[in-house]
Amino acid sequence: MTQNDEEYGVFPLRSFLDFTIKEESAGVASAVLNIDERHLNPNGVMHGGVIFTLADTAMGKATMSILQEGQICASIEVSIRYLRAVTEGELVATASVIKAGKSVVHLESQIAVEGNQRLVAIVHGSFAVINT
Repeated sequence: MTQNDEEYGVFPLRSFLDFTIKEESAGVASAVLNIDERHLNPNGVMHGGVIFTLADTAMGKATMSILQEGQICASIEVSIRYLRAVTEGELVATASVIKAGKSVVHLESQIAVEGNQRLVAIVHGSFAVINT
């Protein structure tokens, strides 16, 4: 079942950065942000922390889409490789589960400007599965 960001929950950082979250399918999710001046660093390019936040959130959503009721997740390790600077457009982080274990889920996220096939960043992450 596809879920939108309201079902994922509103949290202050998502609200401040003004991006949307969408489950594409089980194990796949995306975060989308229209770049504006609040997302830029002092050099006028997209702040790396904003790109990281998009990828981390998409990976969390992708992980949550495959968990059982009563389970949540948390990032344990996330590494990002920035490939190019971006200054405008709609940034899309698409995350996919690579391997889901009982206690750890491994994912990859690719970040690109919508309509442009050139990647902005590639992210790998591991998320803990937590029983509540």
